[in-house]
Amino acid sequence: MPVSRKIHYGWIVVGVTCLVLLSGAGVRSTPGILMVPLEEEFHWSRPTIALAVSINLILYGSIGPFAAAIMERFGIRRSVLCALTLVAVGVASTSLMRYPWQLILMWGFLVGAGTGFLATVLSATIATRWFTARRGLVVGILSGGSASGQLLFLPVMANITAAYGWRATVITIALVLSAVIPLVALLMRDRPEDVGLLPYGETGEPKPAVAAKGNPVALAFGALREAAGVKDFWLIAGTYFVCGASTNGLIGTHLIPACIDHGFSEVTGAALLATMGIFNFVGTTSSGWLADKFDNRLLLSTYYGLRGLSLFYLPFSFVDFYTMTLFAVFYGLDWFATTAPTVRMLVSTFGRERGSLVYGWVFMAHQLGGASAAVVAGLLRVTFQDYVGAFMLSGTMCLGAAIAVLFIGRVRSDRKPVTAAV
Repeated sequence: MPVSRKIHYGWIVVGVTCLVLLSGAGVRSTPGILMVPLEEEFHWSRPTIALAVSINLILYGSIGPFAAAIMERFGIRRSVLCALTLVAVGVASTSLMRYPWQLILMWGFLVGAGTGFLATVLSATIATRWFTARRGLVVGILSGGSASGQLLFLPVMANITAAYGWRATVITIALVLSAVIPLVALLMRDRPEDVGLLPYGETGEPKPAVAAKGNPVALAFGALREAAGVKDFWLIAGTYFVCGASTNGLIGTHLIPACIDHGFSEVTGAALLATMGIFNFVGTTSSGWLADKFDNRLLLSTYYGLRGLSLFYLPFSFVDFYTMTLFAVFYGLDWFATTAPTVRMLVSTFGRERGSLVYGWVFMAHQLGGASAAVVAGLLRVTFQDYVGAFMLSGTMCLGAAIAVLFIGRVRSDRKPVTAAV
């Protein structure tokens, strides 16, 4: 395929990746809409449904380091095509389920494993392979594209569910995923060298790319063994655990049910999440730009601190739609803002290729936090008949993370990446 001399092909790859991440975000945000309809039709308890969501989040995160290794070994395009197919099959199959184990199998395991390839691990891999300059901005754009899945999908899915039922919603999502597959096959490329280019921001002559060799599992665990000896890895992973607990696990899963508890409709809850998607795109893209220019530790401390304060405010916002919108705007600016500074610190510490693999393990911590919060928030809701305790607990954890990130070693430009043989 001819490559324009004016537009680096990396930006085309970024556009295709945005569509993939947007579709994946639409899938991952669906449980918040389906929780109450499934509870009403099948009389399943909320913790039972949350268990399937928890398994989904665990796999979504735990597949991350292996997804990064598989993309290193077999290529991005092939890996993403297989993942999109798996997710489409898993989502469509839920329309036929009758028992809780089927929800756990199809939405928990199939969709969870597939969406693990359509996560911020993909963003980190694209940004580090295709860009040297503007890397933080690219991570911000891709993370914002992921959040925009809520903007485009949630209100539509909520209205489809209200008008035609939840089965029509999951079939619609499967059709959207099927439409993205041909675009990936046509336009996605694995590396700049595949189209005769260097990463954006580098000069010289492109050299043939050398794909990683060996077992992807060994590559992934080799990266973990390397990272485990670095203090900053544990600080970043621990604070990213809190990030997942306060976003995907709590707000992404339980905000709509919390709105319903206070007398608001599913459509209202979906509109709030969509509002977060709009402002998250602004906040995340801005965070990527800031991450290229300022101390990433201070940025992360600010983001976690503001998130904690917004969660303390949330229980008092269920007065009317306007006070809830204020929360959605404030929280949305912060939702994915942590991604770009985190990726930059990891790549600076472990190098371009290894940084993506290590980020896979950090992202696993993120999703373990989300899975834990999904279950704990459901149990607190059953025990106390409201989500106040869950919101306060998560807010306190965020304030702790705001302090913890300040102890991450300052990343210096002359610091040599850590390397280790697999």
